[in-house]
Amino acid sequence: MLVLLPPSEGKTPAPDGAPPVDLDTLTSPALTAHRVTVLDALAAASARPDAHEVLGTTPGLAEEVRRNTVLRSAPAGPAADVYTGVLYGAADLAGALAAGGEPARRAREDVRVVSGLWGTLSPADRVPAYRLSMAVDLPGVGKLATAWRPHLAPVLDERAAGDVVVDCRSATYVGAWKPRTSGPLAAEWVAVRVVREHAGKRTVVSHNAKHTRGVLAGHLVRREAAAPSSAAGLQDAARELVGTVIGTEVGSGLTYRLIEATLHDATTRSGPRTLELVIA
Repeated sequence: MLVLLPPSEGKTPAPDGAPPVDLDTLTSPALTAHRVTVLDALAAASARPDAHEVLGTTPGLAEEVRRNTVLRSAPAGPAADVYTGVLYGAADLAGALAAGGEPARRAREDVRVVSGLWGTLSPADRVPAYRLSMAVDLPGVGKLATAWRPHLAPVLDERAAGDVVVDCRSATYVGAWKPRTSGPLAAEWVAVRVVREHAGKRTVVSHNAKHTRGVLAGHLVRREAAAPSSAAGLQDAARELVGTVIGTEVGSGLTYRLIEATLHDATTRSGPRTLELVIA
């Protein structure tokens, strides 16, 4: 399996004194040259008077934008620790890496974060906290999803070939790389969608969707059975969570369960199948 995650919007800086990022040690060294290009362009953009407009941030994030100018020397930590938020809290990839054994191997080798700055990362890769969305049109680079596309394809096409891609990304990050669904490098591409059932109606949710995708990612990393290698195997793995409490509503404190995991066919020849997770 290849589990694709978006980066979290917020990042937690590594402790002071931690070594800075070593670009040569990051997963997929073929991306190093373009990582340098984006890193330098981000530093330049973040030093501009109109940096907030360029990067699509607010003045309240001034410290995070300023940090972008010193990323080469900033303390770095495992991406599983730097990326925080609902999805990463639910997946607890840092815990899987610390546990060792098969969960650590899967977290390190079978999970990839698709990033506007780094292209793609393993949760074990050490990076500094930064602020950059894949939606940004970065001066000197262009629209990041478009700019990364020719660099990510050779790396991820080969890794995904013959496997199942569990896609937990938002549309912005999907734009940077789409799995091939035909030809010698074809993969079974499955997008994960989360809906809530209430009073007989199903609606798309946001916060709970991130949490539920994180729960699924953590389950795929930690389950004792072999990692799924097909869409059908992914559905079976997801159904292992049916009936279990997987989260708590923000505010009300009410818990919710996964009540269904259904695999739907693709709506286009080159698009993904959909694993629909229903919570209630």
